[in-house]
Amino acid sequence: MNASQPPSSRRPPPPSPPSSPPEIPNESLLQRYKLAWRVFMIANLGLGAYMFAKAKTKSASMKSEPPPIKKDPPPPSTAGPNEDLLEEREFMPSTPIAKLVKEREPIPEDQQRELFEWILEEKRKVKPMNKAEKKQIDEEKSILKRFIRSDSVPPF
Repeated sequence: MNASQPPSSRRPPPPSPPSSPPEIPNESLLQRYKLAWRVFMIANLGLGAYMFAKAKTKSASMKSEPPPIKKDPPPPSTAGPNEDLLEEREFMPSTPIAKLVKEREPIPEDQQRELFEWILEEKRKVKPMNKAEKKQIDEEKSILKRFIRSDSVPPF
């Protein structure tokens, strides 16, 4: 301390010059993360190639399905005609066989008439878009009216 200066007249030290803000790097993000970018691109290309190769093998396998195996017919036998009828023959249809439809009981006439009347009401509610559609609806309505008025209703 300087004895010549009174303690109240002391001045604080001059402020240091302002520090410069942190420098922004001049290189781009691509240059900064070059390794990560390359790994990302190589992984994407590999995944894309895998997906296309897998799809190509699937389509190729669908196109080149082996034809169904045809069995040679059995050689003609010397057995009598009755024995030929008893032999079981293998039958491999080329198309799948549809499931048998269970036959249902016929609908009673009064319910059929109610159904025809309901269909007729719905046809009356329909608004045709053009003349051809109107003509078709009118024909369907006339057929329904004939069914309703007739003594016997055709079975479903």
